[in-house]
Amino acid sequence: MISLPLVYTILALIAYTTGFWYSFLHLVAKREPNRWFMGVILAIGLSLHSIVLKQDMLTLHGVNYDVFNLLSFTSGLMLLLSLIYSSYRPVTALNLIGIPVAATGLIFGFAFSQPNQYATEHALGLDIHIILSLSAYAVLLMATIHAILMWLQDRELKKKQKRLWVNLLPPFQVMESLLFDMLITGFITLSIALVFGFFMVDNFLTQHLAHKTVFSIISWFIYGTLLIGHFKFGWRGQKAIRFTLFGFFLLALGFIGSKFVLEMILRR
Repeated sequence: MISLPLVYTILALIAYTTGFWYSFLHLVAKREPNRWFMGVILAIGLSLHSIVLKQDMLTLHGVNYDVFNLLSFTSGLMLLLSLIYSSYRPVTALNLIGIPVAATGLIFGFAFSQPNQYATEHALGLDIHIILSLSAYAVLLMATIHAILMWLQDRELKKKQKRLWVNLLPPFQVMESLLFDMLITGFITLSIALVFGFFMVDNFLTQHLAHKTVFSIISWFIYGTLLIGHFKFGWRGQKAIRFTLFGFFLLALGFIGSKFVLEMILRR
């Protein structure tokens, strides 16, 4: 018997696939996709995605923090933000990255998520801290991918090459404006997550969070410095790209590195 979550997953993938090919074919033909159609079709996909994720992630025992649930949540959030950004900036082509990412996260979340992966200490404030941290991580990951695209785009433009993917991207100035939109969103979300963390976590050393917190705070300072430098001193271009990449490197080192050491090496 086919389960309802499977039906929702298939319908979401159909919506994602439709949105991807509709956008891709229009952009290749150098025609702007209809924003209303893209918005509706991707909103349907994201709504179905969220229903599947809700059944796996929100349980009577608390939030299930299985790694594949988190992957599904992060990928869906990245597409949602991409859709929001493309609603007021001419960056529809970036949905061609967000859609496959969301579809992949949905498939992995549905197929491989495991039950009973809860936080040791369950509390609403702690759940909010974790969700905000994941949201900040997702936005800043988007900014990092975006910065890499900008670096490649700038390199190709300087070489005066006309590759297909370069032609699909918005102008460099538009990409740069969107980068700072992402950085502002990520910086604010990370700031709130850190505040919640300081109030909700009792003992950073006992819970093996000291190194993760230190890296997160350093990363927060780097992003804050970049934003101040941009709005006060006009920092942009390659300097903005380097700051973005270095900030996320530290954030990932604290989050992924500590998780790898604790679970794979120390077996905790």
